[in-house]
Amino acid sequence: MLYLVGLGLGDAKDITVKGLEAVRRCRRVYLEAYTSVLTVGKEALEEFYGKELILADREMVEQEADTLLKEADVCDVAFLVVGDPFGATTHSDLVLRAVKLGIPYKVIHNASIMNAVGCCGLQLYNFGETISIVFWTDTWKPESFFDKIEKNRQNGMHTLCLLDIKVKEQSLENLMKGRKIYEPPRYMSVNQAAEQLLAIIQNRRLQGEKPEITENTICVGLARVGAPDEKIASGTLQQMSTVELGAPLHSLIVTGTMHPLELEMLKLFSVDSSSFENNACQRTT
Repeated sequence: MLYLVGLGLGDAKDITVKGLEAVRRCRRVYLEAYTSVLTVGKEALEEFYGKELILADREMVEQEADTLLKEADVCDVAFLVVGDPFGATTHSDLVLRAVKLGIPYKVIHNASIMNAVGCCGLQLYNFGETISIVFWTDTWKPESFFDKIEKNRQNGMHTLCLLDIKVKEQSLENLMKGRKIYEPPRYMSVNQAAEQLLAIIQNRRLQGEKPEITENTICVGLARVGAPDEKIASGTLQQMSTVELGAPLHSLIVTGTMHPLELEMLKLFSVDSSSFENNACQRTT
């Protein structure tokens, strides 16, 4: 049996009882280590689970899945995912590979950022399409995600922005030369995401457009959701470019039309209460 086990968002103890029981009876246990991170290290998980964990990077899961699934038809193998197992499409691919090999599988769900963002007070059913904001480079500055945020906002919907994670990435030079040298891990902050959005707004204005989202659009920055030191800050997009939320992982929400109760909840986390009182772009039902 292949078990896909969600670990939740906080620490080692966020695994479900069902998930822990599955892990403890598995012969091999892999920890997916590239779509997200927990606030505790691999060693803390091993101590609590009583199992040695094998780190599974993107290369292993996408290119060497057969190694991961080896003997899963005759013994139990677990694949651990921070959040919920289906928070990333890669994991659907793993299930399809298992089915083709005749390996039965079982999914054990857990909380993910997709539903835990409700902690800020915005209603989950008022969210539109979730988008990802990637790190820009000097030569690559995509803006397609901005159009999706605008479409959500035009429909009155909030947008959850998942921020880029760079783990075990190679520089272009090392990649071209076939050198297995990796760059230090990088995790996008709310500040960096807000700065890129502000730059797009300026670009659109220079092109004669009037962006749906402006510097005064109310946004929410979230850090380490589900951890003891979780942090939430609400305010304008401009304020999000300077707010201090600390260590990763970060997420950003661009609001749409807000119910008065949603607005009251967001004020609990305001960087500056005057930004709500004076914000001309605020939308309420």
